[in-house]
Amino acid sequence: MSDGLTPNGGLTSSITLLLPMRQAMASLPNPTSMLFAPPAPPYRLQENQSVVIGRSRDCELPIAAPEASRRHCEITHEGDQFLVKDLDSTNGTFVNGEPLLAPRTLRPGDRIEIGNFAITFCQVAGTSALPETTEGGKTMIFQRGTAHEATVEVLQGDLSEVPPFAVLQILEMGSKTGALRISAGKFTGCIWLEKGAPVHANTEKHAGFEAAAQLVILEQGRFTFEPNAASPEKTISASMTELLLEAMRMADESALL
Repeated sequence: MSDGLTPNGGLTSSITLLLPMRQAMASLPNPTSMLFAPPAPPYRLQENQSVVIGRSRDCELPIAAPEASRRHCEITHEGDQFLVKDLDSTNGTFVNGEPLLAPRTLRPGDRIEIGNFAITFCQVAGTSALPETTEGGKTMIFQRGTAHEATVEVLQGDLSEVPPFAVLQILEMGSKTGALRISAGKFTGCIWLEKGAPVHANTEKHAGFEAAAQLVILEQGRFTFEPNAASPEKTISASMTELLLEAMRMADESALL
């Protein structure tokens, strides 16, 4: 059985860990669907699998949220889609702020909301083709280069489909070193990682931990990961978990304004 998630994203035990992303992508021709509720590790959805979310530890994905019913909602796989439906919960299930009144197909970037607890649905795909650069382009995970660049891996995509916290968790799982560059209109910034840990970040106005936390809470824009890009300096000593928790706190404060 998988382990629970707490409202602030902490673990009540240990949720099932995914394979390193390169290994997972190598064996899966289709996009991999995952649930993200940082700083807990992602939960990988399987085809023809039903995932019940709720307070009961008998659920496939138990969460320690006071607003959740014992069996609150369920994610099912039908055809090539994942659907979410409410299980007659006491407080209801919401998707992107809208009440879930009937089964709904999940789209990349959708937020399943149970009280103050949110779980983000994402899809990532590996391919040898160049990723699209339009806003509707799929997010490409660790795209392998040509024979001349066999060691090059690329990660890029749309933040509305794969939020920054999900990208960072993927990179952390793969113990990646490099620069995650993020652009949202005129706002740009970068987070440098070493073996999956944040070591430096900057935006036009800030540097270090504060800059990284600001980048994590962005919801729109594009991202590109440059593997093996060396950090110009080291200004962050906090872990990825500490960074994600601080970003979540900032997002909660912003929502109250």
